[in-house]
Amino acid sequence: MRCLLHRAAAASLVLALTIPALAIPAWADDDKGKHESRIVVTGRARAETPPDFASVEIGIEARGATPAAALDGASNVVRALIALSSGFGVGETDIGTTAVALTQATREVRQPDGSTTEKPDGYRAANSVRVRLADMGKLGELMRKALDAGANRIEGVAFGLRDPNAAEATVQVAAMKDAMAQAGRLAEAAGVKLGAPLLIQTTPQGGGMPMAMAAAPMRSKRSGVPVPLAAGTIETSAEVSASFAILP
Repeated sequence: MRCLLHRAAAASLVLALTIPALAIPAWADDDKGKHESRIVVTGRARAETPPDFASVEIGIEARGATPAAALDGASNVVRALIALSSGFGVGETDIGTTAVALTQATREVRQPDGSTTEKPDGYRAANSVRVRLADMGKLGELMRKALDAGANRIEGVAFGLRDPNAAEATVQVAAMKDAMAQAGRLAEAAGVKLGAPLLIQTTPQGGGMPMAMAAAPMRSKRSGVPVPLAAGTIETSAEVSASFAILP
């Protein structure tokens, strides 16, 4: 029995000695990858680009005794808006319907006991179109003439870029150049030689989007004065994280 115990102990000792011998090389390889010499930087770039189009949503709310009368009243004004927009050089692809609604209108009626109740009072129709205008200098004039044509709602104005991806690509390139310049300065300061990029990652950034300006519903006073507007610029930004090898 004692001989069997000695043999079992010897076998356990051999196994315990064997397992670390197999695991050590794998740990060494992982540590080598983790501690490989490199310089990690984040490059940033920002640009302001003038917009190349303006858009505005114009609508009409009309009332009528019947659903058809209310809807026809709104539709007639929208047809006038579409014809007006074509006179400003707006193509078919730059104008589109954004909303059509028809609801029953009500009015508040006071009862003999002093309480109030809602009773039907015809119908209310709404119709809106969004117009995109390349000649931004004429947007104020378009809005004024739309009001004169019967529109009574301007939901908002926005300025944007027809090709925001091009602006984003430009600042991404600038951000990568900034990362390379940073890495070069750090390598020079550390007295080492900079190698090729090992990893490049971009971070999604905001930008290239229209800047919207909300507007309250407006009613035409037929003064003929264009609505004053300022396009400003659209800011696009990019961020690039890059790691560079350090040459031996």
